[in-house]
Amino acid sequence: MKIHEHQAKELLRRFDVPVLFSKVVFNSADAGKIAYDEFVRKGISTVVVKAQVHAGGRGKGTLHDIDTGTKMQVNGKDVKGVNVLSGDGLADKVFKYADAMLGNKLVTIQTGEAGAVVHRMLIEEGCAIAKEFYAGIVLDRGSSRNVIMASTEGGVEIEKVAEETPEKILKEFIDPNIGFQAFQARSLAFGLGLEGGAVRSFIKFITNLVRAYDELDCNMLEINPLVLTKDGQMIALDAKMAFDDNADFRHAEYAELRDITEEDPLEVEASNYDLNYIKLDGNVGCMVNGAGLAMATMDMIQLSGGSPANFLDVGGGANVERISNAFRIMMSDSKVEAVLINIFGGIVRCDKVADGIVEALKTVKVDIPVIIRLDGTNAKEGAESLKKSGMKFNIAINFEDAAKSVANIVAN
Repeated sequence: MKIHEHQAKELLRRFDVPVLFSKVVFNSADAGKIAYDEFVRKGISTVVVKAQVHAGGRGKGTLHDIDTGTKMQVNGKDVKGVNVLSGDGLADKVFKYADAMLGNKLVTIQTGEAGAVVHRMLIEEGCAIAKEFYAGIVLDRGSSRNVIMASTEGGVEIEKVAEETPEKILKEFIDPNIGFQAFQARSLAFGLGLEGGAVRSFIKFITNLVRAYDELDCNMLEINPLVLTKDGQMIALDAKMAFDDNADFRHAEYAELRDITEEDPLEVEASNYDLNYIKLDGNVGCMVNGAGLAMATMDMIQLSGGSPANFLDVGGGANVERISNAFRIMMSDSKVEAVLINIFGGIVRCDKVADGIVEALKTVKVDIPVIIRLDGTNAKEGAESLKKSGMKFNIAINFEDAAKSVANIVAN
């Protein structure tokens, strides 16, 4: 689960990770009032107004009118996802930018032309930046260890740095038996070219960041940019955080941090029924039992000339209710032109799945071709049950035949 920048920073404060003073707002009237009461009156002369969306590239992204698609402007300047404001009439400026941002869509390199609607924004104090860096922690599945990455190339897309100048990304792998060590923090600090008090500030920063990553059960924590201020302090100027869903049972409070307006509506609905569903851009709906088989099914569809419209794992309990909900969600995607059901009977018997499909389609209207491939326990009995149902199924001989059949259907 992803969360917003302002939420991530609130969590980081618990672990003494330095962040700037900020306030989140949900409407332009509050934005102007808070800017005056909490910033101007306290002598803060520069603020940064940031759109809060689950997408990167906000600084280079631009706001567009939600209805017309035209670029939003304030005093003749394009409104960005991140805007630095200062000078006289600061509170009024914040109000105007908030009015242009809230309720409109931010288009970035990650959102594409569809954009992401801005429902909240962050007002943050400015700071005197001496240098920008990058810091991030993720699980490296190749080594089965968490890895800390740091780079002098802060404030830019780290993916671009990794592709063009990978030598500029420093890495320290954390041994789970002994944890993050002080010498690793020093190695990163010196690798970044830090000196004097900046070294001490970085060591404290990165040590607390690792502690936050571990105790919050994150699977990704990224600070970009991590800035060195002119007075030698390391501060998280931005923060992206995502949690490991497998650890949700330890963090009931995370449910309050979820923002479903940032998620695809079909994915939100699927999560209500414990279905593992991810919407894609293709036209072949996929219903599979097992994540590995689902991935292989999407690959086979693609190789056969088709394009998968979703990842959908109904799991081992492929009963009537789960299958009905899965069909209903797939049919809600107007791009779906055919459905491929690929079931391997191991834990669940194929004949039970077949009966579930027949019963489900008595309650869910499906007016597009459905190709079914069954293999494993009671596959023959399942195929016979489908044939006797009187419904128009295309029973595939094998995996390859199923993928080719559905690809041919959507191509014609």
